[in-house]
Amino acid sequence: MVLNETYRKLIINIISLLFILLFVYAALSKLLDYETFQIQLAQSPLLSAYAGIVSVLVPSIEILLAVLLVIPRFRFPALIGCFWLMVMFTAYIVIILNFSDFVPCSCGGVLEKLSWTEHLFFNISFIILAVVGILLESQLPRSGKLMTSNKVVFFALLIIAASATLMLTVLFISSEKKIYRNEAFQRKYLPRAAEYLGDYELGSNTYYLAGFKDSVIYIGNFHAPLYLKTIDVSLRHIEDFPVTISNLELPYRRARIMVEPPFFFVGDGTVPVLFRGKTNDWQATLFSYDEAYFKQFEIADSTHIGLAGISAITSTTNLGLITKATAQDTVIFNDKIITKQFDGIFDSDGLLLWNYAHKKFIYTYFYRNSYEVTDENLNYKYSGKTIDTVSKAILDIAHHSKKDQYKRGQSVTVNRLTATYGDYLYINSDRLGRFEDKTATDSASIIDVYNIVTNSYEFSFYLYHQENKKLDGFRIYKDILIALVDGKLWIYKLKPENFNPQL
Repeated sequence: MVLNETYRKLIINIISLLFILLFVYAALSKLLDYETFQIQLAQSPLLSAYAGIVSVLVPSIEILLAVLLVIPRFRFPALIGCFWLMVMFTAYIVIILNFSDFVPCSCGGVLEKLSWTEHLFFNISFIILAVVGILLESQLPRSGKLMTSNKVVFFALLIIAASATLMLTVLFISSEKKIYRNEAFQRKYLPRAAEYLGDYELGSNTYYLAGFKDSVIYIGNFHAPLYLKTIDVSLRHIEDFPVTISNLELPYRRARIMVEPPFFFVGDGTVPVLFRGKTNDWQATLFSYDEAYFKQFEIADSTHIGLAGISAITSTTNLGLITKATAQDTVIFNDKIITKQFDGIFDSDGLLLWNYAHKKFIYTYFYRNSYEVTDENLNYKYSGKTIDTVSKAILDIAHHSKKDQYKRGQSVTVNRLTATYGDYLYINSDRLGRFEDKTATDSASIIDVYNIVTNSYEFSFYLYHQENKKLDGFRIYKDILIALVDGKLWIYKLKPENFNPQL
């Protein structure tokens, strides 16, 4: 059925009104909370470098299109502009959901309630509306002639959609190269350094590695903080059980269990409390209270706990040690181990480890190519370097003044995850060096190996796992490496010919 001119105009008017409402609302939402909008753009994997100009350009274009849609003579080019803008928004969401490792916040207003997938379908609906409006508008008489044929319009729209998608793709590729590639270093890969032994599906990505010793893996759950799962490396014996602590009344927010048999500890950090118990009954009593707030704790032994947190004196990241060798607790802090580059918090953020073989604490920075080594009493020993060349943190930190909150965007993460055993420090990094193929990491994680005795880089190897997933944590005991990847536990054996016989 061919629509007459009256119905065509009615449908075009309805479509135009919907776009006017959408763009006016969206633009006002951005402008009324402009600071939040800028922060969200600054965190974008694609647009962080252009956050300033985009934060002005997008609401301006939305308002301009809304005005042009009101004027009949400009409605056709305005609808084409609507189509182009919605394709840009949609391509952005597709890239974020399918190709980006970092998903930023959504936009403001009512649309903030939509998930990224719901937002995608919402945008596609408006793209269809724009196409319908353009086709109907193109058939309205202009100076006694039909404006153009549907085939020509479709071809033009395909070109517009392709150019918009290509523009976003180029932005993504250039951004990804900046974050993940560094041609200034080259790895030495050992083939088949880790042999696959087996895997186990946990069923949820809320699990974390709480400990690993004597062929038993201890797994905690962020959503069930007082429950543990044990799995042996043969994957034959699996057990779930509760853990008890002597005080449930404190306002815990991120309680975490760490196991170093025959003891285990439960700590929160937002509450300055640690509980200790034995693995034969899994009942923990108070070990330390009101001594220190912390972001991480690391078990050296049953009476010595290392801490990483924020100094109350310097307001920068520091290391601490709680000792309970006597009836009187001893708590020491060392503000001189971790070095400050900018704010002393984000720039010095990292991971704390305890190396049992050499009785050393190791603190590895997330955003620079170095790590610090201390003895068991937090006395500085030396600083080590990783093979990446980023020695000064490249941070994308935005401050929301109204909420007094800081948010991290696309900062360059040099060292993601760490583990240590024997003579070695193992570091997982997403950064690609010279001659490295990005597709190799589609189903594997890169592990760089450093010798903490000689303070040197040894080699690297791939840890293969399920495709398009990232390593969430790993631990090593003797010649067994365990890894957690998106709710799946992986078991590997380290080839003895590649590692120190001390393993």
